Amino acid sequence: MKRPGLVFLIVLLSILAAPLVAEAQHQAGKVYRIGYLSLGSPSDGVERPFRDTLRQLGYVEGQNLLIESRFADAKVDQLPGLAADLVRRNVDLIVTIGTPPVQAAKEATATIPIVMAGSADPVEHGLVASLAQPGGNVTGVTHSPGPEISGKGIELLKEAVPTVSRVAVLWDSSIIHEGLSLENQKVVARKLGVTLLPFDAKTLDESNAALVAIPRERANGLFIFPNFINGKHSQLILDFAATNRLPTMFQETWWVEKGGLMSYYTNWGRLRERAAIFVDRILKGAKPGDLPVEQPTKFDLVISLKTAKALGLTIPPTVLSRADKVIE
Repeated sequence: MKRPGLVFLIVLLSILAAPLVAEAQHQAGKVYRIGYLSLGSPSDGVERPFRDTLRQLGYVEGQNLLIESRFADAKVDQLPGLAADLVRRNVDLIVTIGTPPVQAAKEATATIPIVMAGSADPVEHGLVASLAQPGGNVTGVTHSPGPEISGKGIELLKEAVPTVSRVAVLWDSSIIHEGLSLENQKVVARKLGVTLLPFDAKTLDESNAALVAIPRERANGLFIFPNFINGKHSQLILDFAATNRLPTMFQETWWVEKGGLMSYYTNWGRLRERAAIFVDRILKGAKPGDLPVEQPTKFDLVISLKTAKALGLTIPPTVLSRADKVIE
């Protein structure tokens, strides 16, 4: 026979466990709807690491997860409408790629959680109160550890190609962090005896004009910031650099894979993976305002020996030995 005390304990545990079991069953049957807002295009492939990590965390698209993707195709003015559409669809959470998308999402909603999968300094842009205590409905990962990393790119380009003395820079003055990064580059360039030639390209027309002007300025190096205008113009920029035999430095690996010389910056795939982990935590009940914003900790140096050979360059062993990836 069961003792009365034991029976009472079993009954009590059953009563206490019932809500937890019900909640687990509810969550197991729930289909989460995530909004995905990017200034790029579907062909960018930036979603892949994000989707792969979600799958590893147990989210299966079509079963317990639906992703509503919206791409502005480099048209910033379309972002507010795309963000508003995601809000109207009552998504559980919005993931943003880049600074303009998170700004548009924050303007569209103060209640739906927003996870940044890469952005410029979110404190500087008024997106969060602080990195440690974001408050509000925005959290995630920032792609920039600070403007100093762009100066490091100039330093590496000079070290890899010592003859470089005049570096053209394609940047966008409407992006705050690019302006700060450019100022840091100027400091580094002066120490190295390098002259910077900044070309403000906020539109495709301005980018075209810059490519016409750069040869006249006798540039013998080229630095490209990772904004969407430059990305939209990527093949033209790469062809221009090849034709004019310009050593190039980028902040995204795919440029080097398509024919650029070097890249040094944050590991973008890692940012997407971390964003997926933020999504998982929020869907499981965490509040975005309580989750500290993460800064990147891994940076990749990628060098194309194929492009170096085409340019008649020999990359010093001291630089090659530090590369995370070498394209033969």
